[in-house]
Amino acid sequence: MARIGDLLRAGPTYSFEFFPPKTDDAQLTLGRTIAELEPLNPSFVSVTYGAGGSTRARTRDVVTWVRRETEVTPMAHLTCQGHTRAEITEILAHYRDANVENIMALGGDAPNDPAEVAPSDYAFASELVADIDLHEYFSIGVAAHPEGHPRSPDMATDRRRLADKLRRADFAITQFFFDVDHYVRLVDELQALGVDKPVLPGIMPVTNKGQIQRMAQMSGTALPTWLIDRLAATDDPHEVRKIGVHVATELCEALLLAGAPGLHFYTLNRSTATREIYANLKLAAAH
Repeated sequence: MARIGDLLRAGPTYSFEFFPPKTDDAQLTLGRTIAELEPLNPSFVSVTYGAGGSTRARTRDVVTWVRRETEVTPMAHLTCQGHTRAEITEILAHYRDANVENIMALGGDAPNDPAEVAPSDYAFASELVADIDLHEYFSIGVAAHPEGHPRSPDMATDRRRLADKLRRADFAITQFFFDVDHYVRLVDELQALGVDKPVLPGIMPVTNKGQIQRMAQMSGTALPTWLIDRLAATDDPHEVRKIGVHVATELCEALLLAGAPGLHFYTLNRSTATREIYANLKLAAAH
């Protein structure tokens, strides 16, 4: 096992992201997906964290299972939304006891139901990063939005806040995007602010038209006209997935040529698209 900051200093990383299952059946699906992806030798895997309380314990359970039962390095997502400092201290103590060394520190989204909003001692992810950093044990990742965070008042503010987080964190992982220029501009703007920490691009293969449109709207990601047009030309789900894998492969190639320090795949708890992109890029043989 390893700290992700150290892995990135050693060379390119290739990683996968999962979300915590809500049911026992979904847990089995995730277990199969992890088993199918493990032969690709990922540098690490990350597990997301729900806005409400329903999946938070499952995040911890999946992360500690990966740490205990596989050879893969896990990273736990953690949000400041709905947490007191005492709760964060308790969660971090659990991860340290489980030898989980990597934390993705996020602001988090408020639950849709106002009745589920829990008290929080944090307003911004930067405050959570500062508290985690005090433990001097974890490698810390933060989120980056190439096209700007949906709640940022303007791009300059967005970049300044990200740069402030990265001065204490070890690396960033971006929200998904479809234009390599968005990533290059983000890295250039951070460097102009004196920050050169690694920024891993997040890759979302399009496998479902409706799903990607909903997720893009939530994240503030623009779906390019050329991609919308290509997807609109077919209603065949197999053709949609084929287009998505091709587009993602081309994006990955452009990102690696542009100097990206690796690739982070949003798997949606399925392995097929990621495995096909890996094969297209010949990463399994090279990594």
